[in-house]
Amino acid sequence: MTDNENTANTDIGPDPTLLLVDDDAPFLRRLGRAMETRGFTVDMSESVADGLAKVKSQPPAYAVVDLRLEDGNGLDVVSALHEKRPDAKVVVLTGYGNIATAVTAVKLGAIDYLSKPADADDVFNALLNTSNGKAPPPENPMSADRVRWEHIQRVYEACDRNVSETARRLNMHRRTLQRILAKRAPR
Repeated sequence: MTDNENTANTDIGPDPTLLLVDDDAPFLRRLGRAMETRGFTVDMSESVADGLAKVKSQPPAYAVVDLRLEDGNGLDVVSALHEKRPDAKVVVLTGYGNIATAVTAVKLGAIDYLSKPADADDVFNALLNTSNGKAPPPENPMSADRVRWEHIQRVYEACDRNVSETARRLNMHRRTLQRILAKRAPR
């Protein structure tokens, strides 16, 4: 073992178990190999159902969970892990980042929220919180369209993802809201 790997392993703690849940198989394998070289004992899952089963049978000390999976929402895995093992450190990954889901992930027990594509160093640093100080402010602040989209997402999450209730609260037609929710976030 090299000095760098040995140092990483001592930072992990006595329980190096890590659960990776992502439906992108090539990304999952690459991240799994990278985390193993950093000292984790990696278990991988490609679905919410399999992730939940692994959490129930043997809850890991660490987890990296994709937000949107083919069979459901990765936040279900985060919630189940937090119930079984409150001290577990969870990082949520997503290609559809927004403030509302980031807040929900943190409320359910996640320690960080990263947008894809995140590399292994970003994930490792988030799991062990090895970054020094606060993140720098963004060079380009959000556009007005993005702020509007974030507000809609926040209300949508507050309404437990109920489109009709969200539309009523925003005084917006339900079909218009559905079209907005189906699109990616504006820059």
